[in-house]
Amino acid sequence: MANVHLFGIRHHGPGSARSLVHALERVQPDVVLIEGPPDANDLIPLAAHAQLVPPVALLIYVPNEPRQAVLYPFAHYSPEWQAIQFALARKLSVRFIDLPQSARLRDSSSEEISSEDEADETTQDPLAPMAIAAGYSDTERWWDHLVESRAGHDVDVFKAIHEMMSELRGALERPVPLVEQQREAHMRKCIRAASAEGFANIAVVCGAWHTPALADMPSAKSDDALLKGLPKVKTAAAWTPWSYERLSYRSGYGAGVDSPVWYELLWDKHTALGARWMTRAARLLRDEDIPVSSAHVIEACRLADALASVRGRPVPGLAEYNDAAVSVLGSGDALALQLIHRRWHFGDRLGIVPEEFPTAPVQQDLAALQKKLRLPPKAEEKTLDLDLREAIDRERSQLLRRLRLLGIEWGRQQTHSGGRGTFHELWQIGWRPEFAIALIEASRYGHTVEQAATGLLAERSANAGASLASLIGLLDDALFADLPTAITTLVAAIENRAAVAVDVLQLLDAVPPLANVCRYGNVRGTDVSLVAEILSGLVPRITVGCPAAASHIDDDAAQSLWTKLIETNRSLEMLGNADFMESWRGMLQRIAQSDAVHALIGGYAHRILYDSGLLDFEALSLAFARSLSPGNEPVVGAHWVEGLLSGSGAVLVHDDRLRGLIAQWVRNAPPDNFVQVLPLLRRTFAQFPAPERRQIGERLRAGQQLQATAANVEFDEAAARAVLPVLKRIWNLSE
Repeated sequence: MANVHLFGIRHHGPGSARSLVHALERVQPDVVLIEGPPDANDLIPLAAHAQLVPPVALLIYVPNEPRQAVLYPFAHYSPEWQAIQFALARKLSVRFIDLPQSARLRDSSSEEISSEDEADETTQDPLAPMAIAAGYSDTERWWDHLVESRAGHDVDVFKAIHEMMSELRGALERPVPLVEQQREAHMRKCIRAASAEGFANIAVVCGAWHTPALADMPSAKSDDALLKGLPKVKTAAAWTPWSYERLSYRSGYGAGVDSPVWYELLWDKHTALGARWMTRAARLLRDEDIPVSSAHVIEACRLADALASVRGRPVPGLAEYNDAAVSVLGSGDALALQLIHRRWHFGDRLGIVPEEFPTAPVQQDLAALQKKLRLPPKAEEKTLDLDLREAIDRERSQLLRRLRLLGIEWGRQQTHSGGRGTFHELWQIGWRPEFAIALIEASRYGHTVEQAATGLLAERSANAGASLASLIGLLDDALFADLPTAITTLVAAIENRAAVAVDVLQLLDAVPPLANVCRYGNVRGTDVSLVAEILSGLVPRITVGCPAAASHIDDDAAQSLWTKLIETNRSLEMLGNADFMESWRGMLQRIAQSDAVHALIGGYAHRILYDSGLLDFEALSLAFARSLSPGNEPVVGAHWVEGLLSGSGAVLVHDDRLRGLIAQWVRNAPPDNFVQVLPLLRRTFAQFPAPERRQIGERLRAGQQLQATAANVEFDEAAARAVLPVLKRIWNLSE
């Protein structure tokens, strides 16, 4: 039997990695076996590439169902990464020995993307009693002080860890879960296989919890029995960039750490660690205009040393430095430190994977586009200001929109102000490593980003259950993403859906987004002629169907229809198409003349016709008197007035006759009627902007004062005639 050396480590532990490197140098193995996915064994040699820069992850996925995936992240200070580098540098055989993901990614109903998490998987943390006995409130902090924050690199730590884990596993009250038994059985099987191949000095790097199970080798037959009958699926593997933030517990990664940047300092720069950590915080705080001096840094380091002594720690750890930073740099308030927490503990580190590494075709296309458009994927969030009149900015906008269609929210469009026009776009961009999964999934739609986005839209447009509004939303995306093939497909789907749509409300919903595309599409270099053709078919159907849709309906239905009419009228006016407006206003005239139309819609039709000059004041007064006649319910009249005044109160500010008409109706309303219509009137006037309401009130008050003055003054005709000669001379009028 070969000489087997077991090295129990903590994933992403710099202390474990430091001791492991020295242990491997001492034992000089001829093969290195690492707890990891055998599915990716062919990719291990690529880790020697100089341009593969951690943090990176091994992605194992099912090609036919890319969402069935698992990620194995590595930082530079991960013990597994250091073991791989040790073996490759010495041209040693190195392989992964965990239970293959081909036997674990078998639940096709799952939609989750998981990360490799080989922390203790028992229902209760078996290390907790030891941590509590040592005076620590949680296991991670205890392990960090015990192993990862050590300044030394002694190899005896692995023997001590093995003995501790052996005692803990022996004291378990419940059996190890089956999946853990199967994993450990596979690891033992791989150790036997390495021995059978003739390797005499075998190094095994695994999670500390597993070393007792690998030290006591049961019979091969019993392990084979555990592994027999496991279902298998075909898997693929790739290297993908990762980030420090995704290595943290905060991201939900079970084997994560509190602060990847802190662990990086532990690995790279153990000398003056505290000073470097506090200086980093001070620099970030000064970037936020918070005054922090070198004296603050010195005092914070002293306080951290004092806290370590009070707490019985050999050296200050992350907790001590964090507490000291709050007390000194934040003057006792953690708010200032929260401003910099993400940059302080995670930074913006994103790993690098060489372009020539095997990836899905759509990933290769995206990498080429990112290079062409000078948009490198970075974890750091930044604002992208695009001028769509420039070709490169227009292409950047199109790329971000295509990726968003594929579920890759690299960019989030922001609202902006400043009157820079529709050619201006603001995007907040930030790359996340898990986008690699979505890119692989998108590969089933095409080999480029454009093909994939087009294929996805074609699939959605063929969905029989898609509503007209959803299809128009997809068309909007396709137009601004410049996907001409998808546009043609969607236009056909919209025309087919609109042709069978009998609900006028659905057709009204379709007009504003289509009009918006027609109005602003050409600014982005988009051909909108097909959209104009859709509108040419929709508007006549709407103008035919609206009068019937507005007749004999209740208040709720009228309110819904009224809202849609307002939006559609605004959109058509924005387009300025003479044929559309003629058809639309003809429909409004038919509504205004109908006695079956709900009063709210009737009042609104009169308002639009009055504003456009198709209805004079006398005709409006007559319609007003008819709607508010005593034969109608007061509420009917109030609805009519609400429709008449909808949209803006400016008409009441500048039109004295209409304002007088409304004021007279309110003054003459009987008390009972007034009580019924008051809530509707309040709702109507509440929609006006405050300046308009104030102006209306001032005009009404001024009119009352003028009437009162006129009533109290007798008219002197002789005095009035006396001024006529003077006025005639001023105006140069003949006698």
